Amino acid sequence: MNTIPAHLDHLVLATPDLAATVADFTRRTGVAPAVGGTHVGLGTRNHLVGLGGAGYLEIIGPDPEQSGPSGPSGPRPFGVDALSGPRTVTWAIGTTDLDAAIASARARGYDPGPARAMSRRTPDGTLLEWRLTDGAAAHPSGLVPFLIDWGASRHPTATGLPTTPLLRLTATAPDPDEIRPLLSALGTDLVLAEGPVGISFTLDTPRGPVTFG
Repeated sequence: MNTIPAHLDHLVLATPDLAATVADFTRRTGVAPAVGGTHVGLGTRNHLVGLGGAGYLEIIGPDPEQSGPSGPSGPRPFGVDALSGPRTVTWAIGTTDLDAAIASARARGYDPGPARAMSRRTPDGTLLEWRLTDGAAAHPSGLVPFLIDWGASRHPTATGLPTTPLLRLTATAPDPDEIRPLLSALGTDLVLAEGPVGISFTLDTPRGPVTFG
């Protein structure tokens, strides 16, 4: 099996302290993540690193300039407030027709959840808008990716991100055979072994291969 999943869009490294995690990533890899932008109303912001090809790493955490989520949006995305440290919480695969991809997955036996519109504003003021499947309906392990469709917005990898090529992405689950059919329903795959729920990835960096969990 290929250690780079088919249709990978991005990995999500969530953290309760964005500045500290970005500094640690820079120290370990020798590459400084680019500022992504703020998720207005959700209480988060992110930094980005290209993974080579069409994939990227999103490092996401609380935005110190926002007091927290506003309106009916609920807690901050990816459970960042409940984390004790940085953790790879999930990943995404890309599609150019989100509604068709949702319908296809449901026909194959897995419901990735409804589509939800999201946006963020980049440091230069550009508004990026995309649609994704609702994280609340996703498999609770985070091992099954959500779907994302960037529509007419420029993909983050087209913005000249600093890059640390992805060498491999692997995961563990108490019952890998439960996860594999769900991945297949989404048209992707993931190297899985038996163990506690977890995702790890290894990057090719100026300081050699570096693995994050």
